[in-house]
Amino acid sequence: MSVRPLPSSAPAAQGVDASGVLAFLDALDAAPGIEPHSLMIMRHEHLVASGWWAPYTPQRPHLLYSISKSFTATAAGIAAAEGLIRLDDPVISYFPELDADITDPRSRAMLVRHVASMASGHETDTIFAARDLDREDLVRGFLLVPPARDPGTVFAYNQPATFTLAAIVQRVSGQSLTEYLRPRLLDPLGIGEVSWLRDRSGRELGFSGLHATTDAIARLGRLYLRGGVWEGERLLPEWWVAEATRPQIPNAGVMPGDDWQRGYGFKFWMSRHGYRGDGAFGQFCLVLPEQDAVIATTADTWDMQTLLNLVWEHLLPAFRPAPLTGGEAADVALAERLAGLAVPPAAGKPAPPERAQAWSTGAFTPSGGVCGHLPGLTAVDLMPGADGWTLTLTEDGHPLRLGLGQAGWTVSEEPVPTAVSGGWTDADTLAVDIAFLETPHHLDVTCSAKDRTFTARWRTDPLHGLPLRAMRAPRASA
Repeated sequence: MSVRPLPSSAPAAQGVDASGVLAFLDALDAAPGIEPHSLMIMRHEHLVASGWWAPYTPQRPHLLYSISKSFTATAAGIAAAEGLIRLDDPVISYFPELDADITDPRSRAMLVRHVASMASGHETDTIFAARDLDREDLVRGFLLVPPARDPGTVFAYNQPATFTLAAIVQRVSGQSLTEYLRPRLLDPLGIGEVSWLRDRSGRELGFSGLHATTDAIARLGRLYLRGGVWEGERLLPEWWVAEATRPQIPNAGVMPGDDWQRGYGFKFWMSRHGYRGDGAFGQFCLVLPEQDAVIATTADTWDMQTLLNLVWEHLLPAFRPAPLTGGEAADVALAERLAGLAVPPAAGKPAPPERAQAWSTGAFTPSGGVCGHLPGLTAVDLMPGADGWTLTLTEDGHPLRLGLGQAGWTVSEEPVPTAVSGGWTDADTLAVDIAFLETPHHLDVTCSAKDRTFTARWRTDPLHGLPLRAMRAPRASA
């Protein structure tokens, strides 16, 4: 389907001070632990600023991590409107085949609203305990973990709770989340292709694994900002939006960071300002009702609180109560800045010509005998070519061949979308940055010619444990 672009406007016309957005971009540049990938800002129904840091691009899907939960909650809200689920039904009632197995009274008392609000009665995430109890059926494993407290009395950020909510929607609809949402949400919002990681049984995860564009994040935020109405059509019940975006359970002292202490709704966090969907490593869907604004980001950072702090410090004051006069110069400067955003490539020089044969003779093996971050990564090979070098990473017997050009980023779509940069820091050391473009993540690989060893380290650790060749949005045929 063709995706209808969002209506756009100059920032000043919507009361947005472009100099504040420029200050935000400056602050991101100065923040050593934050690598932004994209930014979209909407105000008064208009897209006033958008930019992607090359080699990231607008059409490319990005792993959203736990913003997936907000899409899952939206599916649950639609299912509730259609009478397929009820918030005060026991969870076990949707899985009658498990009735004899689930004997704990608190597990049996758990309601749909409890798994929607991370209030299952567990005090910690049960993901590992649930998998230990049942590797094939995470719902069964989750319900076999006895809650320490009564459901509805305590918050715990708990991945199987959202998986269970997603499984309920998939069961009552007889469809995957994507299939269910396509005619009810994705097509009406103008969201193009999305894809979701699945569990062993084929169910889409729900709690994570959704790959979609930054534009999709912004559109979801705009739908909630407008109370569930999109271009005059109601897609979500007004009561669901109100319930999803207010505190359902307090969580002060449970999570680190000031913006994680404000309460939790139905898969939305309450913020110091407005509310938001969160994804690990800086994927944000910020909805600011008081400012009539939506901010969508993708990034790669451990320090999500600092990213939010910069939003509050620079972007929040940029939202003014009326259109701005005399802001044309700042608008132009911002447009130019957004058009030139780029992630700096890794530094490095071309291979010393006299050492080319030495670098391409034989494989490099893991330093210390094993690659701690990627134990299946057993060898790195280099081969010169007309346009640079081919870097081959062998993981569990599977080769992943990547191009390394002379300068800047070398982008490849197959076998997995990557951008590679780097080069020789000295005659005996090659340092390479591999960006897996449909995820937040970078892999830093360093090869030493002296002992023919390599090291490979994730800059931020992927949470799904996938092999390198699967670090991409799932293919439509999968």
